Amino acid sequence: MKVNSSICAVLGLGAALLAPMAKAQTPAGPPSKVAVIDIQAAIAQTNDGKKAGADMKTKFTPKQEELQKKQRDVEAMQEQLRKGQNAMSEDSRQKMMRDIDQKTNNLKRDGDDFNQDVQLETQRIMGELYPKMITVLNKYSTENGYAVVMDISNQQTPILFAASSIDITKDIIAIYDKTSSFAAPAGQTKAPEAPKPATPKPVVK
Repeated sequence: MKVNSSICAVLGLGAALLAPMAKAQTPAGPPSKVAVIDIQAAIAQTNDGKKAGADMKTKFTPKQEELQKKQRDVEAMQEQLRKGQNAMSEDSRQKMMRDIDQKTNNLKRDGDDFNQDVQLETQRIMGELYPKMITVLNKYSTENGYAVVMDISNQQTPILFAASSIDITKDIIAIYDKTSSFAAPAGQTKAPEAPKPATPKPVVK
């Protein structure tokens, strides 16, 4: 079971469940500029996002490590069965296969519960941070004459190419952090990784 998904990806689960970005208010004079933003990365890389990621890592790492140990135990039993099944009695082989099946099913259930807990926490965080980010984005867009701002983190946004010069992600992060109540966690320059267990390997029979 590989556990390696960024907090940015995890926060994306919540972003997909929230209402789409509200339209910016019309400024004096018709807006004409177009910009793109990676809203998921923007949220994850703000001081608030980094703190939320650090808190999630602290909360979920013990359970993550427990699941990893259970996965290693299952893999060790599978390897033992693979190497020794020819020398085992049929009863012993069948018993080991049943034990592996049971441990694999328990691991999958625990992993599913863990994923659900991570997703619920992600949705809670997004419910707090997403509206704040949109408020900053709307104000920035209005003041700078942007007619359209497209989210390139949304796979449903049909953007095949966007020049880096129209990417306002860093600008929005900087403005957001000026109003944030949190400083970046000490020694942290990027959003930390958050755990998400994969589906256990099937039993080899």
